[in-house]
Amino acid sequence: MIPLLTAGRYETFFLVLVAIVLSLSFHEFGHAWSAKRFGDDTAERLGRLTINPIRHIEPLGLLMVVLIGFGWARPVPTNPRNFTHPLAGALIAAAGPAVNLVIAIVAANVFAVAVSSGWGVAASPIAGQFFYLLVYINVLLMLFNLIPLGPLDGHYILPHLLSTNLSRRYVELNARYGAMALLGIVALSYAGLPVFGWLRATARRVIDTITVLG
Repeated sequence: MIPLLTAGRYETFFLVLVAIVLSLSFHEFGHAWSAKRFGDDTAERLGRLTINPIRHIEPLGLLMVVLIGFGWARPVPTNPRNFTHPLAGALIAAAGPAVNLVIAIVAANVFAVAVSSGWGVAASPIAGQFFYLLVYINVLLMLFNLIPLGPLDGHYILPHLLSTNLSRRYVELNARYGAMALLGIVALSYAGLPVFGWLRATARRVIDTITVLG
């Protein structure tokens, strides 16, 4: 995001930052809400069952977003001993990306309807840019978090899709090497290699698919 500032695109920088903060907050709320649904009120007792960004945004993680375009929010704490379903861990992990998808679908179609209906707000370039960023960032956040590496949500989901032996082996390998592999991929992307090109291409296809109104 620093290039936006150096290029004097302060308005775009602000819109991107707001869209990221909102997207991360809804993502973490999704985890907290689903944990509550599956019997664990740990997040609720810690004030995380909210969309208030102050409760979810981690200052260093947000600073890293600004500096290198990659960061994080405060993980929602859970206590597996409270879970009331054997798949609770995977479903709670999936809830964050699922909420991002819902936000993207709603935002994309609300704006499409606004444009086709001739609503005044839709004629504003700022509104168009913000809605696009909100949709795009939510879709990217959904896809990125489903990658089964390191601490990302996907690593809670994948073991339930594998056989017992493969699941155990995967959990061991990810615990040992997953975080390093993820950081390595991010470093390669920051160095200019298009390692996340597939992610951006997939995001554009998803946006085309979910925009059905208007």
